[in-house]
Amino acid sequence: MTDLILALDVTNRDDAILIADKAAPYIDAIKIGYPLVLAAGLGIADELSASGLPLIADFKVADIPNTSRLIAEEVFSHGFSGIICHGFVGKDSVLACVETAHDHGGECFVVTEMSHPGATNFFHGGTAERIASLVCETGADGIIAPATRPERTQILRTLIGTKKILSPGVGAQGGDPEAIAGIVDGIIVGRAIYESSDPAGAARQFSHFRSR
Repeated sequence: MTDLILALDVTNRDDAILIADKAAPYIDAIKIGYPLVLAAGLGIADELSASGLPLIADFKVADIPNTSRLIAEEVFSHGFSGIICHGFVGKDSVLACVETAHDHGGECFVVTEMSHPGATNFFHGGTAERIASLVCETGADGIIAPATRPERTQILRTLIGTKKILSPGVGAQGGDPEAIAGIVDGIIVGRAIYESSDPAGAARQFSHFRSR
């Protein structure tokens, strides 16, 4: 089964809650990041948790271990189920996020390769593969890998085995859900849902991939 995850990158609290409520019947989790948290405060997570859906903190944590741990502690104290961190900062920083997540019964996902065109400047050349190996070493729960480059995500799948892959880039960035659904555990859709005049209808259109 492939989960459908709503990337709720809006900056208005009321809009976020309304869109989440409309999309909720068709999605499996909500991912929020800095745009919404900086605009509405971390307490928005407490409000969104009323939907009963898991919340993933897409903060792409990339700092020294102590700071990473402090960020993760704040995340899980507000009811998040998962956190996303970067892997290029090294094993000790990733491990800080992983351990904190697991201490709170949550999950940690590590970015191996991003979905935008510029990601190829640095995440290629074996870097993503090295990060994938780091994920296995640290006991992280899974990776973030691009729907916009399914051939790359397939390679990363062979390196991490049965760990989860959440894949952004479907919709506005041009990622094809048909091409990626059989490889990953979750497809992440943002603008194609939250910028739609009918967020519920847009979420419903993507939701048929949940049965794959």
